[in-house]
Amino acid sequence: MTAYGHWIAGAWRAPEKGHYPIVNPATEEVVGEAPESTPAEVADAVTAAQAAQGGWSRTDPRERAAVLDRIADLLTERKGDLVPLLQAETGATMRVASSLQVLPAADRFRRYARGAMEPQVIPLAPRAVASGPLAPGGLIGAAAVRRPVGVVCCITSYNFPIVNLAGKVAPALAMGNAVVAKPAPQDPLCCLELGPLFREAGLPDGVFNVVTGSGPAPGEALVAHPAVDMISFTGSTAVGKKIAEAAGRSMKRTLMELGGKGAAIVLGDADDTVLKSAITAVGSVWSFHSGQICTAPTRVLVHRSLYERVVAGLKQYAESLTVGDPVDNSTIVGPLISAAQRDRVEAHIAGAREEGARIVVGGARPGTRTGFYVAPTLIADVAPGMTVAREELFGPVVAAMAFDDEDEAVRIANGTSYGLYDYVFSADTARAWALAARLRSGNVGINTAQRHPETPFGGFKDSGVGRDGGSFALEAYSELQSVVWPS
Repeated sequence: MTAYGHWIAGAWRAPEKGHYPIVNPATEEVVGEAPESTPAEVADAVTAAQAAQGGWSRTDPRERAAVLDRIADLLTERKGDLVPLLQAETGATMRVASSLQVLPAADRFRRYARGAMEPQVIPLAPRAVASGPLAPGGLIGAAAVRRPVGVVCCITSYNFPIVNLAGKVAPALAMGNAVVAKPAPQDPLCCLELGPLFREAGLPDGVFNVVTGSGPAPGEALVAHPAVDMISFTGSTAVGKKIAEAAGRSMKRTLMELGGKGAAIVLGDADDTVLKSAITAVGSVWSFHSGQICTAPTRVLVHRSLYERVVAGLKQYAESLTVGDPVDNSTIVGPLISAAQRDRVEAHIAGAREEGARIVVGGARPGTRTGFYVAPTLIADVAPGMTVAREELFGPVVAAMAFDDEDEAVRIANGTSYGLYDYVFSADTARAWALAARLRSGNVGINTAQRHPETPFGGFKDSGVGRDGGSFALEAYSELQSVVWPS
């Protein structure tokens, strides 16, 4: 078992306050120890980033691209070492840990190696400008140029620690920024492992730093630090609002990727093929990392003519899933990240039952000897005003509701404070396209839960502020500077 230090200025730093344990969510055993941060250590990480950022921003984009490519190569080469640690600290099934954690992170670094080479100058047509009190008139040329923001603080969530961090760090580095990362307290060990890997890839010391802690203090210190220029946060809406409020006091740039309560709308024209796609997509709430994903379609809204058919199909799907040891390749549903999160999800299920909803499947703790498990749960006859229909649970729970027409479906879908990812299932894709325009959601999937890697990702309402993904991430981690000259 390893006791990690902070990664600051290209070296391990022994923590002044000692360590805290990282617990395997399946076995409840300690898998490693993460460092507790003091405000002084956080400040040292920011100072290191600030000192390194200027030189990194002046590095030739081809060199930045080469470093990011080498990071991707090393992540791929070290997959065999990283996956067991990542699986142990997250509790993800081996299927998710081996295919959907490390390799997608490598892909993101490769994508932004290309991004470092994208043109960052936007030429503007010359304009004839009359003389004025400021300067003589004439033909004036101009360009808008993307410049680095500076020091970027990346605060990430526990569900996909390396992938989420890569989605922030890779475009930030591509644009010439320096980074201080603060991973989620539950599973920061693999994120700490990235420090020496980045250094081996040729990243200059201080350009990437990692500090951790068991509570909110390290994140609060980073948000408050005057030398931090941008906060990129993925996590709950409640925490995001606190960060945005604190960041606003010093006018820091923010990118906020917050909670979701995705609605999957199944229209009455859905044929057998579309219904199968809908059931598979909604079933991913159970089969994909135990519902610990903000884009999950945790609400299924079904036209009344198809409601019982969809509920029956989802029941059959849920009952077919194996719950158990995540390192067993036959396991589909693993544990939640912690006992506290398990208890929170169970309380929401109990609350739905008390409010009159029908527990179709699940609702009781599975018979595992250890671990923070919640059985795949389908709750039917949910009213839109019930808590389980409005709050993000972040667990393997689906709430099913019936509707009579599209207007009612839209009202229910838009009736929460969230607006991150919704889905429309219909045999008529033109009809689904038109319905998507009525959804207050940053992303809409039509007849699929698949993603497109170049789309802008982010949410409406309480689901966040800003967009990343593809070239939009390069915009997110840069500032526009206008340059003007006489022609």
